Amino acid sequence: MALFSRRPKNSDDEPSRPDRDEVTDAASADGASADVAEPDATADPAASVGISMSSYRGLGAAGSAEKPAAAPPAPAVRGEESVSASAETMPGLRDNILLRESLKRMPDQPQPQDLLELARQLLQGHLYLRVKGDARALIAEGKGLPLAVATMGDKKYALAYSSGAALTASVRADGDADTSAVAQSTMSVLRHVLAGDTEGLVLDPASAPARAVIPRALIERMLQSADENLAIKTVLAAPRTEATAAAVVDALTRAPMWVAVNRADENSPFGVAQGRAEDGSRYLEVFSHPLEVAAMRREDRSAPITAAQLAATLAGDEGLTGVLVDPRGPWIRLSRGELAPVLALGE
Repeated sequence: MALFSRRPKNSDDEPSRPDRDEVTDAASADGASADVAEPDATADPAASVGISMSSYRGLGAAGSAEKPAAAPPAPAVRGEESVSASAETMPGLRDNILLRESLKRMPDQPQPQDLLELARQLLQGHLYLRVKGDARALIAEGKGLPLAVATMGDKKYALAYSSGAALTASVRADGDADTSAVAQSTMSVLRHVLAGDTEGLVLDPASAPARAVIPRALIERMLQSADENLAIKTVLAAPRTEATAAAVVDALTRAPMWVAVNRADENSPFGVAQGRAEDGSRYLEVFSHPLEVAAMRREDRSAPITAAQLAATLAGDEGLTGVLVDPRGPWIRLSRGELAPVLALGE
């Protein structure tokens, strides 16, 4: 928790709240839509969790409802193995590094795939909220910490921040230094957004172009398929230690997970996506959320898989060296030996 000390306001600068002028246009978020089917373990893989991103754009994007031209297929480039960026941009506040860095990569006119990439990184770690007064005192008194809200036209959006730098930019923008910052888990914030009457969440509103709108419809779909504890993603986002592999394997034994499936044509059987290491060894690709599959920019669909089914798959193909978890990054590669607790579930 950090308190911003009060400072004199420059008389030449008119303090402004993040209203329509500050936050610019969110027309593109108004018509956003998502299609994420509920996982059905008994359904054909082609009918399982699919994600369609048609009109998600970020803050300040053109308000046209016209669907952007489909981008050419991109190679499934593996992401970074672990988080390596600096953890703090403001002393005493640990940034949500993955979300912060993803926001930095946001273009002035975000396309659907940009919001898809951002949404998957949002599903881990924490967010910061700005609270009027002393958050510590409010918590001690048992009072709630309502989300700050920005009004855009006749719609309201909740505000949250990925880093100390984003908080500082917000204080500079509105001139209200009599506020404090409090960290809350991402899942708590997203649930709070859905419990209210806002149309979605604005991330880092004063940090253009490193800011974005996450529409309510997308948040609903994100939470429908999310592990309540985000067990896999939380371990992968943390600093790597000798215990990381065992922690991921433990999460795989109890957390929901998905594989990427596809077929050459409607008459062909479905195949499950695999990755190859530099030495040619094969690894089954496993994902912590359907968004991770969609972010690979392939034509694959996501299909739920249980730990017992994963064990059976590995047992049925001795040529598989192990699994590759969340290849878009942060990722980890696990050998059969490390996967012993998972393999035991299939015996």
